[in-house]
Amino acid sequence: MATRILTVEDDERIRTALRLALEDEGWEVDEVASGEEALAAFDRVPADIVLVDIMLPGIDGFDICRALRKTSDVPIVMITARSDTHDVVAGLEAGADDYLTKPFAPKELSARIRALLRRVRSSDTGDSEIIFDDLHILPDEGLVRVSGTEAQLTKTELRLLVELASSPSRVFSREVLLERVWDLGYFGDGRLVDVHVRRLRTKIEPDPANPRHVVTVRGRGYKFQP
Repeated sequence: MATRILTVEDDERIRTALRLALEDEGWEVDEVASGEEALAAFDRVPADIVLVDIMLPGIDGFDICRALRKTSDVPIVMITARSDTHDVVAGLEAGADDYLTKPFAPKELSARIRALLRRVRSSDTGDSEIIFDDLHILPDEGLVRVSGTEAQLTKTELRLLVELASSPSRVFSREVLLERVWDLGYFGDGRLVDVHVRRLRTKIEPDPANPRHVVTVRGRGYKFQP
């Protein structure tokens, strides 16, 4: 089946240009102009990827991300006209997996989408189960349990946790994590890693402010502490 992409953009010219560029890549595209339409469209036919413009009338892109995350781990790419840290971090905290700043080249967007799809469709984790005390990670099933309770992780958060936990005590730089988890390497943004680490901690750590497992190594990156 063809990959289905839902684009949420209120500017008709940009929306049309996005649709044409994505269809040229062979993807099926559903386009909507508002957050209300986006949630209704996704409810009718769930997409494989969602592209969300942050600045929308009514329900904005942040609220769309939060709403989708209540029921789905679909990959979300946030599109913003501003690249300041507040907007980017707020979008990632709301549940986006990646972001692009306007204006961007269609080829760059296509590369980001292909990277997301490779991550989603990759099932070769190398580990069927990873256990550390009360933390049980089942990569093949896409499940993480903390003290017997299932933690609701997105696909990106799960990949990040598996990458860290598969090599306990090894320090991973942000650049290495961008390459292995986001498939972006040195062309990615370290804020993607930092925000997803914070989100991951809130879901698996008893005290996210004083993490037991996902530990910061100052000046070097992150590691998983058994």
